[in-house]
Amino acid sequence: MTTATAETVLALGGGSKAVTLDLGDILKWPIVTEEDESAVLGVLRAGAMSGTDITKQFEREFTQWQGTEYALGYCNGTESLRAAMWACGLGAGDELICPSMTYWASCTAALTMGAAVHFADVEKDTLCIDPNDIEHRIGPRTRAIVAVHYCGHPCDMDPIMKIARKHNLKVIEDVSHAHGALYKGRKVGSIGDIAGMSMMSGKAFAIGEAGMVATNDRKLYERCIAYGHYERTGLASVYNKADRQITDPELTKYAGLPLGGFKHRMNQTCSAMGRVQLKHYDERMKDIQDGMNRFWDLLDGVPGVKAHRPAKQTGSTMGGWYYARGLYRAEELGGLPAAKFCEAVRAEGVGMCHPGANAPLHLHPVFHTADIFNQGQPTMIAFGQRDVRQGKGTLPVAESVAQICIGVPWFKKDRPEIIRQYAEAYRKAAEHADELKG
Repeated sequence: MTTATAETVLALGGGSKAVTLDLGDILKWPIVTEEDESAVLGVLRAGAMSGTDITKQFEREFTQWQGTEYALGYCNGTESLRAAMWACGLGAGDELICPSMTYWASCTAALTMGAAVHFADVEKDTLCIDPNDIEHRIGPRTRAIVAVHYCGHPCDMDPIMKIARKHNLKVIEDVSHAHGALYKGRKVGSIGDIAGMSMMSGKAFAIGEAGMVATNDRKLYERCIAYGHYERTGLASVYNKADRQITDPELTKYAGLPLGGFKHRMNQTCSAMGRVQLKHYDERMKDIQDGMNRFWDLLDGVPGVKAHRPAKQTGSTMGGWYYARGLYRAEELGGLPAAKFCEAVRAEGVGMCHPGANAPLHLHPVFHTADIFNQGQPTMIAFGQRDVRQGKGTLPVAESVAQICIGVPWFKKDRPEIIRQYAEAYRKAAEHADELKG
C-alpha cells in the first residue's frame, strides 16, 4: 500500500503545490534588449515615425526570412487580413470560408465589404480548419478560404489548396499565431495565395502594434498597396514617381488616394524593432520549441492530456506556440469535465490553465443580426444570394471548445526543472481524476 504524502496529495485536498520554483523570466515576452531600444530611439530622434524607408528595409529582410517574393508592412494584423481579402476580390454579395474557432480578425472585415462569412468546423486534434468541411460550403459567390494556423499549429494545406484550385478560389493564410511554423518543410505564409499576420506585442513575433502581408503574387501585392498604402502609389504631383510600387494601369489611374479609404502604413518604431527582432527570432524560437516540446514529452502517455503539435515524422512543426493549448480528452479520465481538471491544475500553481480557447464565431450575434450599413437587415444576408448563417449544433467540434482543449504554459525559455514542475501539475491532476469526480 502506497502512503500518501504532501507531494502526492492534490493541492485542492490540502497537499503541497507541484509548482514551487520561482519562474524568473521563463514566461517573459517579448525579449527587448538595448539593440531594440537603440533602433527605436533612432527613429524617434530622426522624427521618422511616419516614413517608409525603415519599413521597406524591414519588408525586404522579411521576404528573405518568410520565403516570399513580396512583403508589405501594416499598422496591425487585422488590417493586413482586410487588405488580403480585398486583394483577393472579396466584395458585396461574396462569401468567405473561415474556421469558426479563431480570433475575430480572421474574418470580420469581410462584413464591412458587404460579404458574408460561411464558417467551417475545425479538426479535433489540430484545432485548425477541417479540410473535409470546406468543399460542401462552396457556393457560386465564394471567393476565398481563410486558413488559420491556430495556436501555432499549421493547417493541413495540401487538401485546402487542392480544393481551392479545383474551384478557382484564393487561399488566405492567417499566420498570426504561427510565425515560422513549417508545413511539410514549407514555411506557413508562403503556401497560399497571400498571407496576413499580426505582430502585436503579445504574439510570438512581437514588435508593438503591427502586421504584415506576404505573397508571391505581384497582382495581389499591388492591390494591397492600392487599397491602403497611398504613399506608394506614386502620384506625380505629390510623390516622387520613383517611389511608385504599382504598375497595373487599372490601379495607377487612382494613384494618390487609397482605394479602400484606409491608411495602413506601419509605424516605423515598429519596423525598426521588427528588423532587430527578426535577426534573433529563429534562435529565440528554438528556445521556445525546446521548452514546449520538453513539457509535452514529459506528459507523453498521461491520460486525458494530449500535445497540440504535429507528429515528428510529418516534417511539420509548431511556430510561435502563441496562445498555447493542450488537447483534453475527458473520456480518458472517466468523463471528468475540463473545468474541474483545470481547477485542480491551477491549485497546483499553474495559473493559466483554463478550459477552452476562442469561442465559436458562428454563434456570435455579429454574424446573425448586426446591421453594419443601417439597411434594416443583417449585413450577413444584405447582399448575398443565400443565407449562410449557422446556428447551434451546426459545427460540433468548434462548439465543444470548452471541453476539448485547455490552457498550458507558453514557455519562452527551456528551463528543465521549472518545466518539470509544471508538467507534474498536469500529471498529478490526471492521476487523481477519480477524486476530482467525487
